[in-house]
Amino acid sequence: MWEIFGTRKNSKTQVVRYDRYRLSAAEAFTGLAKGILAAGLLAWTFYRSIWVFFAMLPAACAAAPVYEAGRLKKKRLQELTKQVKESMVVLASHLSAGLAMENALAASRGELVMLYGEQGMIVKEFTYMVEQIRVNRTVEQMLEDFAERSGLEDVQNFAEVFSAAKRGGGDISGIMRHTAEVIRDKMQVREEIRTLTASRQLEQKIMSLFPFFIVFYVEGASPGFFELMYGTDMGRLLMSGCLAAYLASLAAAKRILDIPV
Repeated sequence: MWEIFGTRKNSKTQVVRYDRYRLSAAEAFTGLAKGILAAGLLAWTFYRSIWVFFAMLPAACAAAPVYEAGRLKKKRLQELTKQVKESMVVLASHLSAGLAMENALAASRGELVMLYGEQGMIVKEFTYMVEQIRVNRTVEQMLEDFAERSGLEDVQNFAEVFSAAKRGGGDISGIMRHTAEVIRDKMQVREEIRTLTASRQLEQKIMSLFPFFIVFYVEGASPGFFELMYGTDMGRLLMSGCLAAYLASLAAAKRILDIPV
């Protein structure tokens, strides 16, 4: 669910805050369900205790929706980044044809509609920018507004370069065409890195399930094998250490696979 500010003056297009995410009722329920399931799985695997499950439940119910919102926000920003990259290609082609920035935005919108439809994120943004430019708002203002709402560094860089080029004069179309191509290439590198690490991310998700599979298998093959681990103070202390190591490994794997560009 998008974080919508509503319709601004002189525009019928809804303005979206992409760097925030408000969960819908269904998404919030899904997040809670995942949190409860995770608490139950951890409590059974590491402690085999219903009381530990109830102790974990409040933290799980509080953290799970936040995690779900972060996951969906990241997914939406990745899609927005992809659409921005394509818009840079289209925009650069129109600037190369000699169109001014204002006209290039309007011409690019038509091509982006064919790629993403009227409901595409970047289509709505270009529609909003074109509408506002027609009522005498400047391109600089619209680019800065989009950069601030999206939270994307590449859009921020594009807006800053355009403002500097506008103030300094010169071949604005040529400068912006070159800037769009550089940002597009940077986005392409980021997308290639994401593609190359996709298999490693899948492997990490599978490996994160291994401890549970091992416990289920051993418990099924040799019932009571872990009785000392769940029935003594030393065993519970050791399992708590294993849980801490497991969570630390998940955090480390996430940092390793999150490669900034």
